[in-house]
Amino acid sequence: MHELIRDITLCILFAWGIGLLAHFSRQPLILAYLIAGFFIGPFGMGWVKSQESISVISELGLIFMLFMIGLEIDLKKIIRAGKVILFAGAGELIVGCLIGVAFFAGIGLAIGGGKFDAIYLCVACALSSTVIIVKVLYEKRELDTLPGRITLGVLVLQDIFAILFLAVQPSLDNLQISVVLLSIARVAVLVATALVLSRYVLPRLFHQIARRPELVLLGALAWCFLIGEIAERLHLSREMGSLVAGVSISTFPYALDVTAKVTTLRDFFITLFFVALGMTIPIPGLQVIWLALVIAAFTVVSRLVTTFTPLYLMKQGLRASLLPAINLAQISEFSLVVIQTGVAANHIGTETANAASFAFVVLAVLSTFAMARSDQIVRGLIGPLKRIGLRDLDHRREGGGESGQEAEGHGDIRRIVILGFFRAASALISQIERQNQSLLEQISVIDFNPLVFRTLTDRGMHVIYGDISNVDTLVHAGIGNAEIIILSVPDFLLVGADNEKLVRHVRALNPTAKVVATADLLTGVDDLYDAGADYVTVTRLSDAGELYSVIEAADAGLLDDKRAELDAQLSDRREVLP
Repeated sequence: MHELIRDITLCILFAWGIGLLAHFSRQPLILAYLIAGFFIGPFGMGWVKSQESISVISELGLIFMLFMIGLEIDLKKIIRAGKVILFAGAGELIVGCLIGVAFFAGIGLAIGGGKFDAIYLCVACALSSTVIIVKVLYEKRELDTLPGRITLGVLVLQDIFAILFLAVQPSLDNLQISVVLLSIARVAVLVATALVLSRYVLPRLFHQIARRPELVLLGALAWCFLIGEIAERLHLSREMGSLVAGVSISTFPYALDVTAKVTTLRDFFITLFFVALGMTIPIPGLQVIWLALVIAAFTVVSRLVTTFTPLYLMKQGLRASLLPAINLAQISEFSLVVIQTGVAANHIGTETANAASFAFVVLAVLSTFAMARSDQIVRGLIGPLKRIGLRDLDHRREGGGESGQEAEGHGDIRRIVILGFFRAASALISQIERQNQSLLEQISVIDFNPLVFRTLTDRGMHVIYGDISNVDTLVHAGIGNAEIIILSVPDFLLVGADNEKLVRHVRALNPTAKVVATADLLTGVDDLYDAGADYVTVTRLSDAGELYSVIEAADAGLLDDKRAELDAQLSDRREVLP
């Protein structure tokens, strides 16, 4: 017992120390935890040698991590997911696994006889890192963009897929129909039990203890371990039970409260899991390094193929098809969980497991850099892809009465041009539809969002698919012929430019047009005027006026009337971006 406490102390101290170095060098913290574990483990300095300690630390961390992953899986969002996300996720997972099994079996890895290295690796390579992706997209403010939403949707589908695999995993060495059906029946009993209790028992209990944070935390832990123990009695695993425990309460009102209170404890045990995982990684031989590089290369190539292809076939355009593929091109921390369950079941060799861990580390570093520079990478790829015959949304097939969109070019631009299309532009178009529909015929929109392109085109508006940060796009679109040019996208959402830079480009191409720009900061208003803008909108001013009118309505007892007025305005709006 004293040895376990000492080992946990070493884990936390070195995870924190190396985590600081990772933070200052902008590297993933998971990478720091793995290095910390390797450093203090039996293959490093040897300060933690007890296999029992390593096993206990790893299992506790794994149970908590899967519980938290389950809490973050919102089944309602999966049901509401559009067909683009569903087809992209299904294509990436199904085709990726089929290609993976064929590839890894082809290079000599086991696929039967009690060993399933190829199967575990294909599943591991099909999953992407939620931790890395969400962190980078959040820092880039791209979570709410179309590629960001597609990426997050695919991540959730990957988690569902991992749950299904963990349900079948104990029976891999005896995959008879009866055995598989028995495993599915056990999972069904576990899920049904968890859902019934979480639907009819837990809400009342959590409602009673909502004002006692310590009881909420203790109740969440009790729920996690209870379902884990039920899973163990059903000959499943505690890890599987903790995942189901999280999913079963993920859509209920108190899930956010539970998540908030368990987060600190989660971070503690997740740290322990990855440190313990690092302890199991030996100094790699050439064979392990080679296999790790093969796994990493296969993951990147297969992700680009299996994610890009379905999105492209669903006419999302080259950019919106490439960005999710780049975002998803790494191995998940959940993949390491899958690999470790395979090691525990003696389904996969330690050399293969070590190679997968090294591949995770390699891709964690490379994908962080690639995602940070994804826009530059995409711009570099679009040209070659077009040259080999892949058509973007700015090029329509000839025949059938349609001509190339690029051919519209000069002279076809309308007198009012909206550069970039986000929520403000969506609201503007809806307002024009209500007040002066004929004005829509005088508007051109330039944007690279495929949803915007299709929706506005279907409504009969003139849309040019293109990147507004690229001067060539503006030239070929004929921006020099416009009379009014509107830039309504805030700086933090612009890719490869900002409003000041765009105003300078537009003014150079069209000295006479009236240019309307958007300022995020009050200090940026003068800069935009200096760049050549004729008028600058500051959305916080209109927001402030609206909020002040709400306060006045509340003080006068007219808030219900104010709300009814807003409801009436919202009732018949047809916005492109809700």
